Amino acid sequence: MSLARRTVLLLVLAPALPLAAQEASPPPVTPAAGFKALDANGDGVVSRYEYDGDVFSVLDADGDQRLSAAELDAVLGRLAKDGPSASERIVVADLDRDGKLDENELRDAAEMRFTSMDRDGDGNLDEAEFANGFGVRVR
Repeated sequence: MSLARRTVLLLVLAPALPLAAQEASPPPVTPAAGFKALDANGDGVVSRYEYDGDVFSVLDADGDQRLSAAELDAVLGRLAKDGPSASERIVVADLDRDGKLDENELRDAAEMRFTSMDRDGDGNLDEAEFANGFGVRVR
């Protein structure tokens, strides 16, 4: 999975949650690396278009149109022993409370996240807005 896609997923479903240091787990995404990966055209801002990547189809490994905790774990890796489980992370965006995310739930969570980070409301995230919102829980 690309760094850009991992960044969006981390912002939406795993803010402020430490990843365990395991060889099988991908390295943690930093705000600067995430911003650079999402700024596809290199213009110094992340637009809604750049932020709204096709993350869902990449994550839905079994093709059932639902994102399970196991599919989330496969991308984000295991959390620290005292951190929440993948199922607990999914609850943030699981509006129908079925324990899985459909594409609309994931997109709605991403839209809410983008809007909360876009402090000046211009439809773009500059590097400061991105860094300030990185790892901050949205309720």
